[in-house]
Amino acid sequence: MYAVMVTGGKQYRVMEGETLRVELLPAEVGNEITFGNLLMIGDADGIKVGDALNGATVTAKIVSHGRADKVRIVKFRRRKHHRKQMGHRQHYTEIQVTGIAGGKKQ
Repeated sequence: MYAVMVTGGKQYRVMEGETLRVELLPAEVGNEITFGNLLMIGDADGIKVGDALNGATVTAKIVSHGRADKVRIVKFRRRKHHRKQMGHRQHYTEIQVTGIAGGKKQ
């Protein structure tokens, strides 16, 4: 069974037991978190979308928080004596999916 969920403005295809990095979530390490914004659930019987997903959830356990590798940004204009360097490290939360609960039966 798999689900497509939305968190942090991004969509993720998740399966039970999978570990993934999502945008930073305001919760402590070890806590359970529930995602209710699902787009699709698929299993051996087929897929569910739309109104069939009312009440469907994905539960996950927060494994850790961290920061990704630095991304370097360089802006350079030739012949103008202009060079600008910046860096960015994105915060993330690592989660492990513990369960997918389906919505209404079709």
